[in-house]
Amino acid sequence: MIQKFDVEETSRLDVFVAKSIEGASRSFVSSLCDQGKVSINGTVIYKVSSKVHGGDVVSVAYDKDAAETVPEINLEILYEDDDCLVVVKPEGVLTHSKGAFNPEATVSSFIRPYTTGMEDNRGGIVHRLDRVTSGLLICAKNDKAIDWLQKQFAERKVKKEYIAVVEGVPETLEANIEMPIERNPKKPQTFRAGPNGKKAETYYKVLKHSDTMSLVELKPHTGRTHQLRVHMQQIGNPILGDVLYGGQPADRTYLHAHSLTLTLPNGSVKTFICAVPSSFNDRIDNA
Repeated sequence: MIQKFDVEETSRLDVFVAKSIEGASRSFVSSLCDQGKVSINGTVIYKVSSKVHGGDVVSVAYDKDAAETVPEINLEILYEDDDCLVVVKPEGVLTHSKGAFNPEATVSSFIRPYTTGMEDNRGGIVHRLDRVTSGLLICAKNDKAIDWLQKQFAERKVKKEYIAVVEGVPETLEANIEMPIERNPKKPQTFRAGPNGKKAETYYKVLKHSDTMSLVELKPHTGRTHQLRVHMQQIGNPILGDVLYGGQPADRTYLHAHSLTLTLPNGSVKTFICAVPSSFNDRIDNA
C-alpha cells in the first residue's frame, strides 16, 4: 500500500516519515529506504538523512501491520576510522536487503548513518555473510573506501578464517578442497559442486573432535556463495545446523567468521578477530 504525505516544514526524511506513520520507528523507516520504498516528489530516496522541505510530497510503500514489529538493531563495532568500520554480525541478521519488501534491520541499515554518498540498499557493504553465519564484516564509509576494499577481495588478497562445527570427523584431518561450485537448477536458492561451476577452493583443518563432531578451521581461497557450506557437505561433513546443506537441525548454523586480515585505505595492515561463541567448543566437549 502506498501512502502520500505533504511536507509542511523542513525535516530529516526519517524523522518526518516516522512521525507520519503511526507506530513506525526510525529503524523501520531505514528498512523502507533500504528497499527503495520511499520517494520524494517521485524520486526514490535511499538516504534516511535526506532533507524534506515545505511543499514536498513523500510517498511511502509499507505494510501497516509491520510498522510496529520491526526490531531495533545495535551491532558491536570492533574498529572504526575515517574510511571504514568493522562490525560483528550476529547469526540470523541479514547483511543487506535482498530487494523484496522485508521490514527488518540489516547490517546495511545499521551502518547507514556512518556512510557518506552511498544511497542504495547495499551502501557501505564490502562483502557479505549469509544470514545463518555470525562474525566479522568490514564496511566502507565512502565510495573511495569501498572501491579500495572490494578490490582486495576481488584480487583474493584478503585472508579470511572461519570456525565451524561439522558432523563426524573428516577422513583427512587437514586438506584443500577444490571443487567448482554452480547454482543448483533443481533448487535455485542453493548451490552444488559441479563441472560447470566456478573455481572454488577451501583449506580446512580439524582443531579438535569427539566421536561424532569436529571443530574445524576453514580458510576460503575463493569467495563463492555458500562455498564453505557446499564444500563441507561434499566431503561428507556438513556444518551442524545447516539443514539447507544436509546438516542436522540445531539451535543455529555453527559457522562463524573468526578472523579477517587486509590492508585498510589508510595503508595499515590489520588483523581483526572475533571470538568464537562458547557454544562451538561446548558442542564438541559435550558430544
